[in-house]
Amino acid sequence: MLTNEANLVSRAAQDTSAFVELYDFYFPRIYNYIRFRVGDPDVADDLTSQVFERVVHRLKDYQENLGSFAAWIFTIAHNRVTDHYREKQRRSTVSLEAVQEIAADSDVEKDAITTEIKKHLRQALNQLADRERNIISLKFWSGLTNRRIAQLTGISENNVAIILYRSMRKLRAELQDRGVTR
Repeated sequence: MLTNEANLVSRAAQDTSAFVELYDFYFPRIYNYIRFRVGDPDVADDLTSQVFERVVHRLKDYQENLGSFAAWIFTIAHNRVTDHYREKQRRSTVSLEAVQEIAADSDVEKDAITTEIKKHLRQALNQLADRERNIISLKFWSGLTNRRIAQLTGISENNVAIILYRSMRKLRAELQDRGVTR
């Protein structure tokens, strides 16, 4: 957590150096959150830049009394991911170039195994409730503490720990049922 976050946020609308400090702090967390949710690093790059573009344009609209800056920026990221999946459902085609690029990889067997494990993990994650998936992504892909997750989600720190524990147990069991032992 930034020590002078409230001051930085209020200055960032006019002072680019203040915004840069916010960006440097939140970029890896937002990127990791999005990367976990979409899986593709190129898409995660695009969506993360769209999130920060929106933050820049709407920073003057942010109201501290309605919630923390972290909750505000993660809400923007969550909404952008949701919009991405809505758009993706409308257009689901694969280019020939993408197929050729995948086929040109040198270690096809290793990549196939990794892809299969990731597929099973995504399927197992999809068995969890949205709140459980969000908490897992905030914890493991954004690197946030249970305390910070509690602040962002509005639930107690103990409840965050319980949800994480139970969710990880569910994931482990689901992956074992799918034959993933790694």
